[in-house]
Amino acid sequence: MTKPFSQACENNQRPLLEVLRRVLAEPTDVLEVGSGTGQHAVYFGERLPHVRWQTSDRASNHPGIEAWVSDAALPNVLPPLTLDVTSEPWPVSQVGAAFSANTVHIMSWPAVQSFFRGVARILEPGGKLLLYGPFNYGGRYTSESNARFDEWLRSRDSASGIRDFEAIDGEAAQVGLVLSDDVEMPANNRLLIWEAPRTTDRG
Repeated sequence: MTKPFSQACENNQRPLLEVLRRVLAEPTDVLEVGSGTGQHAVYFGERLPHVRWQTSDRASNHPGIEAWVSDAALPNVLPPLTLDVTSEPWPVSQVGAAFSANTVHIMSWPAVQSFFRGVARILEPGGKLLLYGPFNYGGRYTSESNARFDEWLRSRDSASGIRDFEAIDGEAAQVGLVLSDDVEMPANNRLLIWEAPRTTDRG
């Protein structure tokens, strides 16, 4: 099949890689939640050979992801698992990090809550969650383009929309994740990074 292509992935993968090289400096397993086209997995997997990158998405997106993964033939990038954040259990038991890009604004809020609960269950002590996308701060858009994007999202699906950073961080805190970084990215996006407690006792 013709490999799917996302221009947004093409645009953001280089600046994302700069941060991932710092945050994922040690060998680890990464679960990508919502691998989409599969472009990110192949790009990051090739440039972070010490990281084992597990793709995942709903089954409908698997053919495209498999096309990218198969063409790249990287030993550290794995074919997609079927993952719906609202379905339990997740198909992964424990990972050192979870990565997700441009997902929480297309999920319903209950799905966002399920996403955080699921990630918290599978992160090993000291593991990291890296979440990329646009966010509002103090209930305000950070740009006119984000405001237009949010309007488009809500016209397409009233349950979706750009999320407030404070609400997102609140959900992370509810499941024991602690914000460790909030990195400004191009095109009015952010990369939010949380860390799981370093003990196995999460209350």
